Amino acid sequence: MNVITSLKDKRRDKQIKYERTILRDLSINMLKARVQRLFGSTSFTKNLLMQNGIEEACYDVAIEAYLLGAKFSKFGYYGESMESIRMRCATEEKHFADTLYNFILYWGSLDEGMFNESLYFICEQYVSEWWVEGFKKGELRYKLRLH
Repeated sequence: MNVITSLKDKRRDKQIKYERTILRDLSINMLKARVQRLFGSTSFTKNLLMQNGIEEACYDVAIEAYLLGAKFSKFGYYGESMESIRMRCATEEKHFADTLYNFILYWGSLDEGMFNESLYFICEQYVSEWWVEGFKKGELRYKLRLH
């Protein structure tokens, strides 16, 4: 007797396999360097990085944004521009930036003040850079037919 699998299970297995292969290009050192470059640039955010939980949250958001960019890279391979693709997943990208910003505000014990707007822009830039990085890596994998 054969085992019946649904299309949903097959898609999920294929997605997990693709995510594993795309994450091989990502290293902890890359994550750490990008966090230090963006969040360690000002004395305001440098104090936040002393807490391990905040740095790990940055890693989680970076991985999710990287995977999102890689997932949408197939449309770039077929000729669509990066900006039009980016508009398609703008809500997810904004959600990642909002999540990171709110996490830093809550666990960083920050008061509402003048630094909040600049912190939000740093979070947006962080998510945006990782999305572009994932997009480029995924598009390269499609060009090399490694998908």
